[in-house]
Amino acid sequence: MSISHAPPDPESDISGISKSGDPARDAQDVRDSDGAEDARSAEPDLVPIVPVSTRRARVPRWLRRTSGPLALLALWQLLSSTGALSQDILASPGTIAGVARDLLGDGSLTSAMGVSLQRVAVGMLLGTVVGTALALISGLFRVGEDLIDASVQMLRTVPFVGLIPLFIIWFGIGETPKVAIITLGVSFPLYLNVYAGIRGVDSQLIEAGESLGLSRWGLVRHVILPGALPGAMTGLRYSLGIAWLALVFAEQINADSGIGFLMVQARDFLRTDVIVVCLIVYAFLGLIADFIVRTLERLLLQWRPTFTGR
Repeated sequence: MSISHAPPDPESDISGISKSGDPARDAQDVRDSDGAEDARSAEPDLVPIVPVSTRRARVPRWLRRTSGPLALLALWQLLSSTGALSQDILASPGTIAGVARDLLGDGSLTSAMGVSLQRVAVGMLLGTVVGTALALISGLFRVGEDLIDASVQMLRTVPFVGLIPLFIIWFGIGETPKVAIITLGVSFPLYLNVYAGIRGVDSQLIEAGESLGLSRWGLVRHVILPGALPGAMTGLRYSLGIAWLALVFAEQINADSGIGFLMVQARDFLRTDVIVVCLIVYAFLGLIADFIVRTLERLLLQWRPTFTGR
């Protein structure tokens, strides 16, 4: 009977012979392997870090933003229902909703909104052109600053409402004084913010542009105007708010149309519900205009990372 012997496994260590031929080296390899396994077992599991700003809130943001006005509306309705708030002082939200529906049904509110929007649009356009042009001349040139800035600073301290009698004497009682009041109210916030934005550009950016060989117009186009754009957007938001305020005063000048005309008629007949409807329309139109400017700001200022809250 013959006995066959299988060849020894080179990876086994049963025979007691070291795999590498060096027992010290093999012992060191075993210790290194055990140490690596212990280190791997001791390592904590890595969890990806998600910025707080990108985490989803439990309550949607639109719901949080509308919760305040809705709570105020509910409190208003509660006070009206319990009699704590008299109808002669302030009508209830239900009554005001009915009046608004009637005004929209006969077309009087829609027509008044169209007239008022046209006045604001024309005054805003003229005020933007005047205020921005003066700010560019005064901000870019020292001679322009010496000639313009002092006069503008004096005029802006004069309440534009106080100029209504002069505008009536100069332009009559038509549409011109109404648009002029809005234009005057819009011009000053834009001038101040655009001027401050131009003069707030870092001088090192100007030096860097000059070292790169930019011409004077190239500096204005690529460095100064983009740097002044955030200030211009802020001035535009302020100007829109003042435009609606100026419209309220402007439509008191013998107006025969517009939201202000409806308010004057409601005042004569002691209709607080119609007055509140007109005020709500003013508020919503101003809110829509502000939303448009904020959207424009996000589009034009994508290059500027800013803090958006936590």
